[in-house]
Amino acid sequence: MLTRPHIPRIETVNDKDGFLANFWRALAADPTAVASWADWPVNEADQHAVHTWLLGQREPFTARLMGDPEYYDAKVAGRWVWGLCCWIGSGWCSGNGAWHSVDGQLVHLGDAGQGVRRQRVHLGSAGRGVHRQRIQLGNAGQETPLGAWFAALAARLRYVRVCCGDWTRILGPSVTSLQGLTGIVLDPPYGTEEDRTMGLYAEDSGTLAQDVRLWCLEHGHNQLLRIVLCGYGTTHDALLCEGWSKQTWMPTGGMGNQGNGRGRRNKHRETLWCSPACLPLAQMTLF
Repeated sequence: MLTRPHIPRIETVNDKDGFLANFWRALAADPTAVASWADWPVNEADQHAVHTWLLGQREPFTARLMGDPEYYDAKVAGRWVWGLCCWIGSGWCSGNGAWHSVDGQLVHLGDAGQGVRRQRVHLGSAGRGVHRQRIQLGNAGQETPLGAWFAALAARLRYVRVCCGDWTRILGPSVTSLQGLTGIVLDPPYGTEEDRTMGLYAEDSGTLAQDVRLWCLEHGHNQLLRIVLCGYGTTHDALLCEGWSKQTWMPTGGMGNQGNGRGRRNKHRETLWCSPACLPLAQMTLF
């Protein structure tokens, strides 16, 4: 969304995970406060403490997000994005793990319940945290303070509608085709059969990818909808029989560059399926 080639008209984003929805909402409303909570060095003890604290906030603050359109928590947003930048791989705020907070101490109690994982912090990039990332939102890509970066993101998100809930709620005609030509990017959790890390997602029904593919089969011939579905390998090749096209791509960073495990294997399997109304990929670059 942030690198789209055209000036936006109406934009809607949705994620069932309240942490992500809260981050976008808080960033648009108060980028300075979010930046102040995110501006913290990499610290393993802090990472575990923040992770456990965030999981304790999930239910009450997600309920408020759903009930109050003006509610956001800048502290939760800043700490969530800070931890996301320190964390290695999957599982950040997923609630999967054997470690639990008991009387203010991290205790190993087994995998039952909403625990956390113990792992060291991300020590790549010379151990620099979120406040030392290099950004390209102006100034010819020169490094700028985190507050300026977040302010630029807030300006970009000024008119983006942020939803937190089931994906089908924002795909009805009133949100899409009745507004005119609509681009839709669907990025459901990759299925458990796709050799992906278990516990990768905080919200994962196990069959969501199949449900999304069925929706694509039903709506793919609508010429007012340009739909892109993300997945692995041949997962959604049933769409090809309905006139969809297929484009593979490879991420340049992330866990796919570390070690020789499934992360490195799966980075070569990233695939996009494009509905018949999409422009031919030869006319423009993928991103």
